[in-house]
Amino acid sequence: MDEAGWPEPGSGYTQRELVYRQLFDSMDEGFCVIEFLDGPHGPMSDYIHVLANAAYERNAGIPDVVGQRLRNMVSEQAANDWVSYYRKVLVTGEPIRFERELEETGRYLSLSSFRIEPPEARQVAVLFQDISARRKAEEDLRELNRTLEQRVDQALAERRLLADVVEQTDAFVQVVDLEGNWLAINAAAVHEFERVHGVTAAAGANMFEAVAGRPTAEQEVRSVWSRALAGEEYTDIAEFGDPGRDRRYYEMRFSNLHGQGGERIGAYLMCYDVTERLEEQKRLAQAEEALRQAQKMEAVGQLTGGLAHDFNNLLMGISGSLEMISARLAQGKTGDVERYLNAAQGATRRAAALTHRLLAFARRQTLEPTPVVVNDLLPDLMELVRRTVGPAIKVESVAAAGLWSVNVDHNQLENALLNLCINARDAMPMGGLLTIETGNKWIDSRTAQSRQLDEGQYVTICVSDTGSGIEKDLIDKVFDPFFTTKPIGEGTGLGLSMVYGFARQSDGHVRIYSEVGQGTMVCIYLPRHHGEAAVAEQPQAQAIEPVSAGTRRVLVIDDEPLIRMLVVESLEEAGFTCLEAGDGPNGLAVLEQNKDIEVLVTDVGLPGGLNGRQVADRARELYPELKVLFVTGYAENAALNHGHIGPGTRVLTKPFAVNDLVARVNGLLESD
Repeated sequence: MDEAGWPEPGSGYTQRELVYRQLFDSMDEGFCVIEFLDGPHGPMSDYIHVLANAAYERNAGIPDVVGQRLRNMVSEQAANDWVSYYRKVLVTGEPIRFERELEETGRYLSLSSFRIEPPEARQVAVLFQDISARRKAEEDLRELNRTLEQRVDQALAERRLLADVVEQTDAFVQVVDLEGNWLAINAAAVHEFERVHGVTAAAGANMFEAVAGRPTAEQEVRSVWSRALAGEEYTDIAEFGDPGRDRRYYEMRFSNLHGQGGERIGAYLMCYDVTERLEEQKRLAQAEEALRQAQKMEAVGQLTGGLAHDFNNLLMGISGSLEMISARLAQGKTGDVERYLNAAQGATRRAAALTHRLLAFARRQTLEPTPVVVNDLLPDLMELVRRTVGPAIKVESVAAAGLWSVNVDHNQLENALLNLCINARDAMPMGGLLTIETGNKWIDSRTAQSRQLDEGQYVTICVSDTGSGIEKDLIDKVFDPFFTTKPIGEGTGLGLSMVYGFARQSDGHVRIYSEVGQGTMVCIYLPRHHGEAAVAEQPQAQAIEPVSAGTRRVLVIDDEPLIRMLVVESLEEAGFTCLEAGDGPNGLAVLEQNKDIEVLVTDVGLPGGLNGRQVADRARELYPELKVLFVTGYAENAALNHGHIGPGTRVLTKPFAVNDLVARVNGLLESD
């Protein structure tokens, strides 16, 4: 260690990563990240623990929680309750705080929870603390209060209560009658009240009179105590403090105070300073987001070189073909034009496929588990892997005949396999052999127990390399969050933990085998799906057919002149009459001046202060029957409300074929 307390070079962590790891591992509060799953009980009826710190076991009393599903850990009723709490956080995005007994261990927990963005990740973070001792003290306090109320008058009971129990606690305790007079207040509360509000509190004084003349203090005190003195028992967290003073956050628990006859005679407050806890929760959320962004950027960075190379090749094919067409036309030689046109169109289709695969990898599309045969994914995946790992590494696949289908989110599966291939590449800096192999496997009861699986049939997908291998004493750590064997600054240590979380979420598992100097194999086990796999529909080419009426008018809005020209000329060739505009405001002006426009074809991302969705919404206010065709490059999906569009509306993704454009416009008109 150096003088600042950081590890010496070679420890495997950057300073920033070590801060995150130390924060994660040194927290007193338990912390976990859960991810919601669909199951037999319905959508989002279960969740799996994908991340947990060491304090999780200390506070909850449950070890080895990562990878465990809730309904395998607790009773059905308890599972329904926990799912209800956290699903509300996921759906609404509103944090919650509450207390609850963990029936499985008998511990009382104080919990707070917030959603991890984006919502599509279906993940919620939970920060909690074992408050069993405090809970018992509060129960003892209530029991003592009840006992004293039966024996002595209320004033003596409250004094003895403070003297025997409360005066020694770190809570700020106040006991108040229905008029707001302090019947009792412990020393900690006196000190804190004066520090926050600048007013001395004392038994016998009236709290509302004490803060009179101090607008902020009076408003804050009345806002919380008026509810309690009206008979409401509640828990809340609020910020207190006059301007210019140290404002702090407090967790307050208000309860009713009863006399000997059972009548309500006041209220009492137990209050705790939770400022540091909330700040730590905020720092943890920021650290979590930073780590996820780092992992995302690392994966995207691995793809950049191969993608740039491939795109340059495709662009060269397109531009070269166009130049050859121009040269042949200038020479009056048209015989080779069709060959060059076919070459340019083929390169365009491959470029479009490449962008779509990158978008799927970046999870910009809605992803769901579907029945699939993994062998069907291998051709496209192998192409992506070869571009990613480079020419020095030979990539092979061994696809088992008759492979069973699995019910899995195939984009997440491809993401996991790509992570494994990147790790394999990094283990072979001088080149080598990378193999992706699939197979069917029966798991008997003994093997299933040793591998934390259910007995039955599984499909295996294994990624192996001939690289440096991993030492035996590190094998058990490779799936731990933040653990990495890469040099400083070259990895977040989250790749394999995410692969592990994906496998467990899919009711499977992941195993690793390695020999130093020989290589490594990582196998994902996924349960067999009994049913047919989904078959992707192949698009059918359509010829351009002119519309019957050549007077049907279309407005085309696009800020790219070349695209606008191509769209307009394609539609006019098909028999439409076209108007055009280069931005949202001008397009809206054209619509207002031409009431006979039947179809609006607009790019989603437009300059001028109005995007395509906003133009369409305003146009529909003028002409409710107007048909709309949105053209999008995927990056603008948020403007389209993530694909939720109304009747009389269609979406066409760039790049598109002219045939598809004309077919979509015809389809909109035929839907009248």
